[in-house]
Amino acid sequence: MEKYDVIVVGAGHAGVEAGLASARMGAKTLMLTINLDSVAFMPCNPSVGGPAKGIVVREIDALGGQMAKTIDKTHIQMRMLNTGKGPAVRALRAQADKVLYQQEMKDVIENTPNLDIMQGMVEHLIIEDGKVTGVETVIGTTYHADAVVLTTGTFLRGEIILGKIKYSSGPNHQMPSIKLANHLRDLGFDIVRFKTGTPPRVNGNTIDYDKTEIQPGDDVGRAFSYDTTEYILDQLPCWLTYTNDKTHQIIDDNLHLSAMYSGMIKGTGPRYCPSIEDKFVRFNDKPRHQIFLEPEGRNTKEVYVQGLSTSLPEHVQRQMLQSIPGLERADMMRAGYAIEYDAIVPTQLWPSLETKKIDGLFTAGQINGTSGYEEAAGQGLMAGINAAAKVLGREPLILGRADAYIGVLIDDLVTKGTNEPYRLLTSRAEYRLLLRHDNADLRLTEIGHDIGLISDERYSRFEEKKAAIEEEINRLSNVRIKPNEHTQNLIAEHGGAALKDGILAIDLLKRPEMDYAAIREILADDIEVSEEVAEQVEIQTKYAGYIDKSLQQVEKMKRMEDKKIPENIDYDAIHSLATEARQKLKEVKPLSVGQASRISGVNPADVSILLVYIEQGKIAKVN
Repeated sequence: MEKYDVIVVGAGHAGVEAGLASARMGAKTLMLTINLDSVAFMPCNPSVGGPAKGIVVREIDALGGQMAKTIDKTHIQMRMLNTGKGPAVRALRAQADKVLYQQEMKDVIENTPNLDIMQGMVEHLIIEDGKVTGVETVIGTTYHADAVVLTTGTFLRGEIILGKIKYSSGPNHQMPSIKLANHLRDLGFDIVRFKTGTPPRVNGNTIDYDKTEIQPGDDVGRAFSYDTTEYILDQLPCWLTYTNDKTHQIIDDNLHLSAMYSGMIKGTGPRYCPSIEDKFVRFNDKPRHQIFLEPEGRNTKEVYVQGLSTSLPEHVQRQMLQSIPGLERADMMRAGYAIEYDAIVPTQLWPSLETKKIDGLFTAGQINGTSGYEEAAGQGLMAGINAAAKVLGREPLILGRADAYIGVLIDDLVTKGTNEPYRLLTSRAEYRLLLRHDNADLRLTEIGHDIGLISDERYSRFEEKKAAIEEEINRLSNVRIKPNEHTQNLIAEHGGAALKDGILAIDLLKRPEMDYAAIREILADDIEVSEEVAEQVEIQTKYAGYIDKSLQQVEKMKRMEDKKIPENIDYDAIHSLATEARQKLKEVKPLSVGQASRISGVNPADVSILLVYIEQGKIAKVN
């Protein structure tokens, strides 16, 4: 059997990015998937992006990944969220045509050099002397490689739960992966049981949209990818409606039938994407809950009932639907369900996403305890990059918390772990003013180019943009605006106080009521500046003080990250450490003092003791 450099197990959102990244870096790569018809399948909501998640998609693109390009070609609607708020929380969200998204992603995979894709269910890893050397499928076929990336999603011992019915299944009633799940347990991995779910889908022809509120896309061209130049403006709307007292009474009357409350579900569900019965119980003071009606594509009548995720029996789901304005006569095409699955405890991973237990084995996506397509894709990209780097003899790529939301995500997982399906939120990033939607390319394109995923042509365009930003900021820093009648009138139109003396254009732009367009109008110059450059000039100028403060905090933390912890350290020899801290340090095996400081159970006193111990060179030898 032909030998590969990297094998990727799974072809969901993590697997796709892992396989493409590995192959594009020059590693001969094989992707194995249970079903070729389910490549990049969206078993839950047909959307990409949103708060924090949308920034991850931009970061994936800036590093040379695929998700942004594919959604730009296949969406049915795109909106910029939080436009009335600051740049740190703005994010793009797109409704996908789920079938077209799959087809486009499969086409990209099939036409990527160095990348083979094969249908097959992996049941065992081939391990030799603590190192993975290949995989074996259900029919006994073996494939060999120097690195393996597991991206198994919710398939590991997957079980679908609907009311009092529970049966073995992957998402959307596909085959589950049972023997591989048991194999990982046999190899000694710590495993947790998590749960997620979906809402029902209804026939759009049976919805009374007059009773709902329209939610249109933006009427300007939007895109996730920095490469996109053609925009989809023919968009489909989504619709908003609400639950009510009748809906809540139906839930209350049938709560004993919910798998979640009957005790049938053992796994922990996602806190930030609860089922409708969970929302009813936890937020019983709320008179109603939002329900978004989201079309699943241009060539289907299926509509995703976002906000109504449930494990209640099918007949109860029909009653709930018919109690909601606009859905009184809706035909349910697919019932919602809950799904339980195995995930590994992510503190068993290095920051490269390689497992500590088995050399050359990487994991990415929901197997690591996360939820969401974007979180999966971000991990998949990093696992694919690092698997390829390992076999090609390169250093791993580790993104810091100040580099990207992807860095925050992975650091949270491998340092703190998670006791529930992890979802990225802007509040998880302490440097979120630095990690914005608008500047993902400025943060990461150079890295993407260095590892070989960003072309020279694209990098050249990026350098031109960066130079243009610097040049315009420098120009505005040297142009003085005089308080003449023209200037005073324009400032007054924007609600600003009149000038008493001349002022640098850059300082006038710092005023909250002034924007870059107003400064250009005052200067009355004809210098051509792209929208992207103008946006950066305005944001970098207006938020300069806050950005500088964040950068100072980053520099302070960087000094902690630069203090590496020797591999041969013996925490048992540091007698002053608290018992809990010693246990957690031995479990996580942090690479730096900075990472150690973020471990739950390690307090500042423990960090100080660790610092002194390292700086004194008292590193005990491990036998």
